[in-house]
Amino acid sequence: MSFERINPTDLARARGFSHAVRTDRPVTVHLAGQTALDLDGKIIDGDIVEQFEQAFSSMLRSLEAAGGQPSDLTSVTIYIVDMEDYRARARDIGAVWRRLAGTEYPAMAGIGVSRLWDIEALVEVQGVAMIEHPPA
Repeated sequence: MSFERINPTDLARARGFSHAVRTDRPVTVHLAGQTALDLDGKIIDGDIVEQFEQAFSSMLRSLEAAGGQPSDLTSVTIYIVDMEDYRARARDIGAVWRRLAGTEYPAMAGIGVSRLWDIEALVEVQGVAMIEHPPA
């Protein structure tokens, strides 16, 4: 089995991790936790919904660069600094999910944490995908 580390140039530079790791048999993509980083590696200004959209979009971008699409996601974990705020905005976050990934949902977990790597980060999204027919 071989491993390919994938780091899209249109995401913040990966430091100490890879944005995605793809294997060849079966094609499994492990997607690094993404926070709301902009291209300069700074957390965007914004509330939980805006930060979720940025983080989830970055994770999906890594998946796309690995040859996958949202329907290939098998598992997603969301790390949440303020669970009450997240739950209060769940409808808005769900609307972002549906707009970006559709209505097919992978196995998921939401985990409350005291903080993330960047103190300004409110949410981090991590995932695993299985690509049935990857591009050659």
